[in-house]
Amino acid sequence: MSRYFKKIKVNSANKLILFYIILILTFGSELKAQTDKFTQFSNEFQISRAISDKWASELWIGSAFSNTPTENRILKTNIQRYIVTWMHYHYTPRWRFSSSLAYYYNKDVPDIGQYKSPEYRLTLQGLYYFHKIGYTLSTRMRGEFRYLMNEEGDFEDNYRYRQMVKFLKPLNSKFLRQGVFYLLADDEIWLKPNAKSTGLTFFDRNRFEIGGGYIITDDLQVELSYVNEFLPRDDVNQLYNCVSLTISFNNLISNFKKRFIPQSSEGVQSD
Repeated sequence: MSRYFKKIKVNSANKLILFYIILILTFGSELKAQTDKFTQFSNEFQISRAISDKWASELWIGSAFSNTPTENRILKTNIQRYIVTWMHYHYTPRWRFSSSLAYYYNKDVPDIGQYKSPEYRLTLQGLYYFHKIGYTLSTRMRGEFRYLMNEEGDFEDNYRYRQMVKFLKPLNSKFLRQGVFYLLADDEIWLKPNAKSTGLTFFDRNRFEIGGGYIITDDLQVELSYVNEFLPRDDVNQLYNCVSLTISFNNLISNFKKRFIPQSSEGVQSD
């Protein structure tokens, strides 16, 4: 992944961080006092494969668990399961463009309303890298087009925009490679027009994440992080405290074949 990064002026990165902080503080004035709190656990498997020097595909399979107003035990209630297919295009060393199609089975999600709500989602996003020796700063622009079932059982269109800034720093090396631990931190704001699933506020939520990961091999890495999401709502705000586990595989199928499926012998001579 590091081969796509190059240096750019530090001033640009500093301006981006400053703009982002001001934006968050501006929306912070909408926060209210009364808040419902939820504790959650999420897990995700990411399987990626390089198609060419420019193109790559990826598959996400994940689920989330949470306490609910009627059940305090976190792992007792599976609130969401999903599968996402991605295509990535590395346009330049600084820019990556991506698109995905996803299906979310929202079974008991507090944000939506504690009712079953299947969802189909199309995502378009751009990722821009600010790379320096010793750390990486990136910003992600994401637009989501959601086809979501409401409480009456009818599907409705929902649109959402997400803007994220992410910091990633290797701890025992200057670069990301096998055997390296790394620290990650990111903050993301979600903006949304009026929609029944999220109340009437244009500022949908703020999502903060901090954690770390370890690159076990070039084809396997694991991340563990704490995620805090604050959702300002019309009557009662919502606060999610989530532990997130992500396991990433690269070239999983081809590596499995090489390891467990014997190769056909070559040059076998006939009698």
